Amino acid sequence: MNTKKFIEKQIDEIKKTVGSGKAISALSGGVDSSACTVLAHRALGPQLKVLFIDDGLMRQDEPGEVRKIFGKLAIDVEIVNTSDEFFDALKGKVDPEEKRKAFRYTFYKTFGREVLKSKAAYLVQGTIAADIIETKGGIKTQHNILEQIGIDPQKGFGFKVVEPLKELFKQEVREVARELGLPESIYLRMPFPGPALATRIIGEVTPERVALVRKATVIVEQEMAPLKPFQAFSVLMNDMGTGIEGGKRKFGHIIIIRSVESRDAMTAEPTPVPWEVLTKMAGRIVTEIPEVTRVAYELTPKPPATIEYI
Repeated sequence: MNTKKFIEKQIDEIKKTVGSGKAISALSGGVDSSACTVLAHRALGPQLKVLFIDDGLMRQDEPGEVRKIFGKLAIDVEIVNTSDEFFDALKGKVDPEEKRKAFRYTFYKTFGREVLKSKAAYLVQGTIAADIIETKGGIKTQHNILEQIGIDPQKGFGFKVVEPLKELFKQEVREVARELGLPESIYLRMPFPGPALATRIIGEVTPERVALVRKATVIVEQEMAPLKPFQAFSVLMNDMGTGIEGGKRKFGHIIIIRSVESRDAMTAEPTPVPWEVLTKMAGRIVTEIPEVTRVAYELTPKPPATIEYI
């Protein structure tokens, strides 16, 4: 792929599609949505509103960090807190596909509301090829797929969707992001799912359970950073495990550490993590998160497993 020509082509396409109208860019801070936002900003300038929906499921300090990074690029980011809506939508749901669909509906409902308020007619989002392939193949429903599964966003939510990256895989998106001048902290950032930490909780998603997996995620990302894996994260299981505290038995949560190597996220192999790194992560997790009594490392490739747990 000629990255420069791709960028030029997509900027022209966005200009033609939106015309003299207005658009909103759905920014989450990941490489896909970040590259998409910069492309749209170059194409539309003041016609574009950049929106970060704080769904309460993001990594630690995500909204502020995203605003800071894009501020340096002279792109203003509006943050809208909708966490209560997302937790209400996910309440009582334990089936992975039900949770993904609940997230998707709430995602588009909240963005649809903001699109209507701003009188924009277009939503620009960072859908990539792997999202479409996995959704159409029935592997799992990606939250940002609508038209590909027969849902008309204009009829359902009041806007048209613009997807400038939908033919690219992750490594190609990284090349585009780098060429666009995004910092290394963005273009080399580990993938983070659209439904965010909701995909890393087995069972019901609650604010308390999100807080647990968020703390564990910070530890995993810090300790795995020197190894530069494609993706490394923590998962909160639904079962409890027996532990010992003060010489007495207690029941606590179980955290799974998952780290994989991949190029396009279509296949993946577990990262060969040194023993000392694994034991340090486990020790930090049970010490810094007293509610956790057990930590395990997963070794399943993709396939047969998916990278994320739900």
